[in-house]
Amino acid sequence: MSEEIIVQFVGFQAKALVREYTFTVREQASEPREFTLTIANEAFDSHRARYQDAPDICSLKLRRELATYANHPPKTHFRVTDTELDDYSSAHTRKPLRNLYTPKARQDF
Repeated sequence: MSEEIIVQFVGFQAKALVREYTFTVREQASEPREFTLTIANEAFDSHRARYQDAPDICSLKLRRELATYANHPPKTHFRVTDTELDDYSSAHTRKPLRNLYTPKARQDF
């Protein structure tokens, strides 16, 4: 993916089976192109994806596709797979906080 490319999240639409995320990709010497990416509603219902993470998940997938095809993928619509959701989740899972202070043992007097 070249340095001169701008990927911009435009918005989303909630549909019957999927949520559809729209992005515009701009390069210096060409017209803007529009890409759509979908995530199945079931992924949100089963807590495999969070609504607030969806634009980031889609942006990462789109950037991978742009990098794979030298900024010109052969299609403009992509579906985020279960594997990609799992990869995102494992890469962005917060580690449990360690208790900095151990509670004192209770003593009966």
